Amino acid sequence: MARPENRGTVSASLKHAGFAVFPDLLSAEESRRLATAYDNAISRGNAPDLRTSRNGSQVRLANLLKYDSVFKELLALEPVLEACELVIGEGFKLSGLRARTVLPCGAAEALHVDVAVDSPDWPLVGFIVMVDDFRPENGATRFVPGSHRWAKDWRGGTTNDRPSDSPQVAACGTAGSVIVFNGSTWHGHGANATSNARRSIQGTYIPPNGTCAEAPV
Repeated sequence: MARPENRGTVSASLKHAGFAVFPDLLSAEESRRLATAYDNAISRGNAPDLRTSRNGSQVRLANLLKYDSVFKELLALEPVLEACELVIGEGFKLSGLRARTVLPCGAAEALHVDVAVDSPDWPLVGFIVMVDDFRPENGATRFVPGSHRWAKDWRGGTTNDRPSDSPQVAACGTAGSVIVFNGSTWHGHGANATSNARRSIQGTYIPPNGTCAEAPV
């Protein structure tokens, strides 16, 4: 897999914005292999791994590592590992790797953070691999830059502190690009206003004493 030319980009972006986008981190061939494995996994998945959201806007497949060995290659993405060292420290472990398809005409996701600050799973680092292009019109993930510095405790998706009126940036890129983010940065995918599904793979890393973890296979 390709490596970013400027390693300092991870540090600077995570510190100031709480997220970074690495364009075309995967080669065209790697992206094609990933898309094929993704579709095969979705076609083979079943409950409890495969779930549709309550509002019908997205489909998720958990425990992705057990469906194809190609997904394990994503655990070696250099910017993600560098981010884990910066945000979590030298010790960290995989919490989960899952597929997510935002369906055509799918509604926007509410802004949220991924873990409460008093959880043993905090601090958390997330990454999103773009299986398809991420564009504003197909529901690219939105971030509130700098919101990770607020260190707000978010419980169950209900809080008066959700920054719905704060400036938001859509993290866009072509298939094979990767988003790396601090899990305390407020984020959520946008509405998919197109007639095509938008696919991605999402992973999370947590401290070694975290309680929610998925063992690599």
